Amino acid sequence: MPAMIIMFSAVLAGLSFHRMHLLSALLCLEGMMLVIFVGLSLWPNQLASSPFSAPLIMLTMSACEAGLGLSLMVATARSHGNDSLKTLNLLQC
Repeated sequence: MPAMIIMFSAVLAGLSFHRMHLLSALLCLEGMMLVIFVGLSLWPNQLASSPFSAPLIMLTMSACEAGLGLSLMVATARSHGNDSLKTLNLLQC
């Protein structure tokens, strides 16, 4: 489990330090969701209990989040001409 914490921290650091474009922020968020999904998938195996549906629900929510993020990126690129986060102003969007 320490490897999961290290991977999640690395992706979180990537999100906080390299958020120049919306696409890189979305990729970091997807990496975080993937680490959580793998952690939820491995957790029942360590407890020797019956598998439960938390990984499937997490994967469904991750797919919805990815679709919503990509649609926002396309809308931003069409309205502003690029996906740079520095050019976005919340008062003008």
